[in-house]
Amino acid sequence: MKIALGVSGGIAAYKAAEVVRLLQERGIRVQVIMTQAAQEFIRPLTFATLSGEKVITDLFSAGAEPPNIDSAVEHIAVAQAIDALLVAPTTADILAKFAQGLANDFLSTLYLATTAPVVVAPAMNVNMWEHAATQANVEILRKRGVRIVEPGEGYLACGMVGAGRLASNEAIVAAALEALGASQDFSGETVLITAGPTREKIDPVRYLTNRSSGRMGYALAEAALRRGARVLLVTGPTAITPPGAAEVTQVESAQEMHKAVLQLLPEASIVIKTAAVADYRPKAASVQKIKRTTGPMNLDLEPTPDILAGLSRAKQNQLIIGFAAETENVLENARKKLAAKSLDAIVVNDVSRKGIGFDSERNAVTILTRDEAVEVPETTKWEVAQRVLDSIVKLKKRAAIETA
Repeated sequence: MKIALGVSGGIAAYKAAEVVRLLQERGIRVQVIMTQAAQEFIRPLTFATLSGEKVITDLFSAGAEPPNIDSAVEHIAVAQAIDALLVAPTTADILAKFAQGLANDFLSTLYLATTAPVVVAPAMNVNMWEHAATQANVEILRKRGVRIVEPGEGYLACGMVGAGRLASNEAIVAAALEALGASQDFSGETVLITAGPTREKIDPVRYLTNRSSGRMGYALAEAALRRGARVLLVTGPTAITPPGAAEVTQVESAQEMHKAVLQLLPEASIVIKTAAVADYRPKAASVQKIKRTTGPMNLDLEPTPDILAGLSRAKQNQLIIGFAAETENVLENARKKLAAKSLDAIVVNDVSRKGIGFDSERNAVTILTRDEAVEVPETTKWEVAQRVLDSIVKLKKRAAIETA
């Protein structure tokens, strides 16, 4: 997802740098648009360095003589590319422009051109904030569906005391995430997620593994981050990049994953085990590469640690959610695993179906708890992740009621 962050001219403009960082921690791309006045308080280079994106400072691209067609319609391209527009800080001038439909700079033009949700966080002198004109403009924007992050009260840069301080960065980011449809219902939770395959060494160049890409676990990690969680991600070898804000532990074998998970378990309130862990490993890996012969070769295998069973034995008050990949008797086998390993829920999918599951962007699952079975028809793994987290929220609420 991508947010356009408008920064307008006020002393609070420097706080927008922290807003960029907090949004990035939730896996959100941020493109900054600065008004001319904002550039008097903080330089565009700061935001370019933090965001890794071009910072837009004018309605027409600098250096284009005359302005070219790309610069002339850039506000349309940005308007179509973003999932939300956030303005923090928002001056009285920008509130007036938005309310009255004026469009004489990039930010006000973008506001008119986008159909994405809009969030504004006003910051100004108390008298300016309380002025009838400003309050009328705020009311107009509210009626149009713009989310207003109310300013706080306190000591202002001008020396006065009263309303007008920019809201906290956390409140601003929470409002932006809500505009994106990402509620903060995992705030305060630490979610431990395992993802990807494991590799069990045969010799220095060969190993036993499976087709897991890690996409499901990584989607859950990113979704949990956006919903406010701290995420501990224990991942086997994958070709994809983990969410930047996740606390990542890289492992290779089932034994390494087992050790890492048990070490991190005391920090977690929720465990989601999506990793496709090898059930068997060679009893003894060869120190040298095994040479090819004309005859057959036998591998002597032994079971790997049962990580889910170990979690169930070691847990305190954590919720434990497992994943199961099945090819036959899908629900029956999943229910047996749910009971045998004392899980709070299990997410099962039929990996014999083509186009979903392993090494795919899509999935179709059933979420089983002791009380219900929730079918999630074929969709993106991102949407599956959201549905799994929704089920966990229900489990948490039920547990709270039962212990009340």
